[in-house]
Amino acid sequence: MTREHHPDGAPPATTWQVYIVRCQDGSYYTGITTDLARRIAEHNSTGGGARYTRPRRPVNLVYAETAPDRSAASRREYQLKRFTPTMKRALINHGAPSPKAPLPDTPAVLADESPKE
Repeated sequence: MTREHHPDGAPPATTWQVYIVRCQDGSYYTGITTDLARRIAEHNSTGGGARYTRPRRPVNLVYAETAPDRSAASRREYQLKRFTPTMKRALINHGAPSPKAPLPDTPAVLADESPKE
């Protein structure tokens, strides 16, 4: 089996995705993956998926977005996990706001959590 390599010798880029699934009980689970179809199948398979989703099957994919790398995906996952259910529903129904309208838990806000008056 041959591996695909870029001309500069770097391995091929991996696409990371941040996703939200709605569980059977109406709750949401947020995660990251490089293979969304495989991960959703794991969540719905016997003995697979995250511990949180196992007793809440089946799960349905309701939102996904691409991140440039694992670090960015993990940061975005952290942001989304801090969203309230209402905020998650708004994101699911309307998508991410424009880049000029930062989300409530942007890295800049997280870096400086002191209240500004």
